[in-house]
Amino acid sequence: MESRIDQLQIAFDSESLWVLNTALALVMFGIALDIRLSGFRSLLKSPRSLLAGIGCQFFLLPFLTFLLVMWLQPQPSFALGMILVAACPGGNVSNFMTHLSRGNTELSVCLTAIATLLAVVMTPMNFAFWGGNYAPASRLLQQVHIDPFEMVRLVAFILAIPLLAGMGLRRIRPRLAASLSPFFKVASLMFFVVLVLLAIWKDREVFAEAIGWVFGIVLLHNLLALCTGYLTGRAFGVPEADTRTLTLETGIQNSGLGLLLIFTFFGGMGGMALVAACWGIWHLISGLLLAGYWGALRTKKHHTV
Repeated sequence: MESRIDQLQIAFDSESLWVLNTALALVMFGIALDIRLSGFRSLLKSPRSLLAGIGCQFFLLPFLTFLLVMWLQPQPSFALGMILVAACPGGNVSNFMTHLSRGNTELSVCLTAIATLLAVVMTPMNFAFWGGNYAPASRLLQQVHIDPFEMVRLVAFILAIPLLAGMGLRRIRPRLAASLSPFFKVASLMFFVVLVLLAIWKDREVFAEAIGWVFGIVLLHNLLALCTGYLTGRAFGVPEADTRTLTLETGIQNSGLGLLLIFTFFGGMGGMALVAACWGIWHLISGLLLAGYWGALRTKKHHTV
């Protein structure tokens, strides 16, 4: 089963990939409609939480993911999926979950924006470095031709350009941005559901054989990400609301981006796609449970006082 997963390919033609990439770019444009530049200015005056979040996202999580991979020794395609997910920036639903948890929503939005822009360089670099250092996966990577500059170009098209365009519209036409934002939030969720179905439906029998093992990996990996964010906040001595934000920003990854990169550069490698798809489902569940708990805890304290 494991070798079948490694060899499984989920193929899309160039036109289908173009449609998927454009759809994710529009999703990112919609996310940017809620971003205010004033939030950046206030956070830059006291950047400890911001720096902690960026360090956690692009340095700690990829490094700890590599250690987890070395410990678990999963199939190469599973390992590459874990490393790619860890290399992606935070997901857009982290902003909603931060609000639900009574965290620092302004910090969450700014971290999502900055991480998205940095991902143009950091995502390809982190993936190439950590993936190349895991010997079984590096052998698999040698079978796939990856142009790092092409990956940078694609990530810029999917993430950076629409993010800047959305922020620009928010600044120039705030009313129009506010009216468009709800539509894009719904479209974002629908897009991810379609993406996951496309990733697994064609070869669902093979994926069904591996789902138990992969789910265990994803659960453990996501728990590691959440704990990394929480402990980083504690170590940096940031306020409780900021610690909650760091936890959710690190635990919620842009697995939609991960899936598109897998389809584009790895021929839809089955094990990688399954890890990214399962992560995209599970992080919604774990994030909502944690955010709901924190939100209820805060409310309960207020009623007690």
